[in-house]
Amino acid sequence: MTQKGCLYVVGTPIGNLEDITLRAIRILKEVEIIACEDTRQTIKLLNTYGIKKRLISYFHPRENQKLPEILSCLEAGQDVALVSDAGTPGVSDPGFPLIREAIRRNIRVIPIPGPSALTAALSASGLPTHRVVFAGFPPPKRGSLKNFLVRLAEAEGTLVFFLPMRKLKQFLEVAAETLGEREAVLARELTKIHEEFIRGTITTLGEAITEEKNKGEATLLIKGK
Repeated sequence: MTQKGCLYVVGTPIGNLEDITLRAIRILKEVEIIACEDTRQTIKLLNTYGIKKRLISYFHPRENQKLPEILSCLEAGQDVALVSDAGTPGVSDPGFPLIREAIRRNIRVIPIPGPSALTAALSASGLPTHRVVFAGFPPPKRGSLKNFLVRLAEAEGTLVFFLPMRKLKQFLEVAAETLGEREAVLARELTKIHEEFIRGTITTLGEAITEEKNKGEATLLIKGK
C-alpha cells in the first residue's frame, strides 16, 4: 500500500523576501509539488532561492476545482507544499478546503510557521495583545458591514481586520457609528520599503489617509471595549 504524502502549510513573506524561514526554504526544495495562489507571485519567491518545482494554481474562488488533482497527488505519496501569495495559507487566504479535506482523508498536515500580517501588525501596534479578535476581511457593502461591526461591538479583545485601502474610509465611517470613538492603528506596506504605522483614533485615521496612500491592502487594529 502506497504511503500517503504530507501536506505542508508554508508561511511565505508578506513583503520582504528575506523574511522566509530556513525550514520553509528546505521544505519548498524537498516537496514534489507546490500548490500556490498565483504562480506568477510564487515564481518570484522560488527564483530568489533557486527553487524549481511543479506548480499547481490553487486560488479562490476556484479552490474546489483543483482539490481532486492535489489530493490525488497526496494519495499517491507525493508531498505537497501549500503557499499563498503572502503570509500563512488558510488565514484569510486560500487553503482551508484543501486542509480540511486532507485531514478527513488522514493525510498528515504539517504547519511550517512564517510571516503573518496579523502578528506583525499586532506586535508593533501598541494596543493590548493579551486578547485578540481576528475578523479578517469585512463585508464590502455598507449595510452588511454595519451588522458585522455591531456583533463585534462588545468584544473586549483588540479587533484586527484586513481590508483594501480603497475601502478604508467607508469602513472607518461605519466603525465610528457602530463602535464609537476608540484607539486605532493602521499598518500598511508591512515589511516593505514604505512600511508605515498610523496611530490615533477611528476618526483621526480617516483624516490621515491621503490619495497617495489609498492603494494596496492594510491591517487595521481597533481597541476592544
